[in-house]
Amino acid sequence: PLLLKGIQSGQDAQKALHLGVDGIVVSNHAGRQVDGAIASLDALPEVVRAVKGKIPILFDSGIRSAADVFKALALGADCVMIGRLWVYGLSIEGETGVRHVLRSLLAELDI
Repeated sequence: PLLLKGIQSGQDAQKALHLGVDGIVVSNHAGRQVDGAIASLDALPEVVRAVKGKIPILFDSGIRSAADVFKALALGADCVMIGRLWVYGLSIEGETGVRHVLRSLLAELDI
């Protein structure tokens, strides 16, 4: 599958759909690549209104807790991508740290 990352508007999402990508990733690349971009969570509702149900919407940027996962899903993302959390675990305790971080996140989500 071909996913297009960096979607920040409904117009971009519609163009990606028109181009035939398999999914889109709402992301501002952690603010590193697109200085001054809006927060991805703020961009998500417009993207969802534009293409929900027509193409999978993944969310990436700022996921640090189960509450962040829940917010993105509640706003219409089909799934979330997690980057920094597992890297933090890896840097502290290697594979054991990654397992701990991911298990903790899943436990937080188990409501």
